[in-house]
Amino acid sequence: MKSFTCDTCYMIWWPTEVPTLHYGLITLRKPEERDIVPLFEGVQDPIIPQFTRIPANYQMANAEHYVRERSPNGFTMRTELQLALEYDGKFAGALSFHTLDLDSAKAEIGYWLTADVRGKGVATAATRLLTEYGFESIGFHRIEALVVASNVPSLKVLKNAGYMQEGIKRDACCQDDGTREDMVLFAAIRTDWGR
Repeated sequence: MKSFTCDTCYMIWWPTEVPTLHYGLITLRKPEERDIVPLFEGVQDPIIPQFTRIPANYQMANAEHYVRERSPNGFTMRTELQLALEYDGKFAGALSFHTLDLDSAKAEIGYWLTADVRGKGVATAATRLLTEYGFESIGFHRIEALVVASNVPSLKVLKNAGYMQEGIKRDACCQDDGTREDMVLFAAIRTDWGR
């Protein structure tokens, strides 16, 4: 791991390789070639582009680019940490730390899950797992999440994972049909985590 400090005395330990994290039937790991097809299939669910930054016209080439270029390049450049989610040995979505501000020891967490594992507590457990890693291993002080206000299941995931709602960003999200929606800002702070 390489370290560097910021003006606020936080030390970030960026991992030297993409971690593999486990909790029960959940594994978070580096995206691999075998994920390309299930990744592409998973994001064809119309709820994914509605509530994430993944475009509605996501093509197989996008999945290939994500696995082969975006994920490894983002990690190397320290701009994002992308992880594939497995549940019971099967590809089930993705989680990430992105929108990093390493000088302030801050990141944004994001996630999406395939339809077959939603409603089972997988997103909550995986979010807790990655958040814990972000605080304890990387050294983030603050991890944020932005959720479209109408995405009620995701609002519940973050609350159940231990994030606190901090505010509403009015009309911050523009949907493909041109309508605007509020975004709800959540955050977890290292000094409060686990209390």
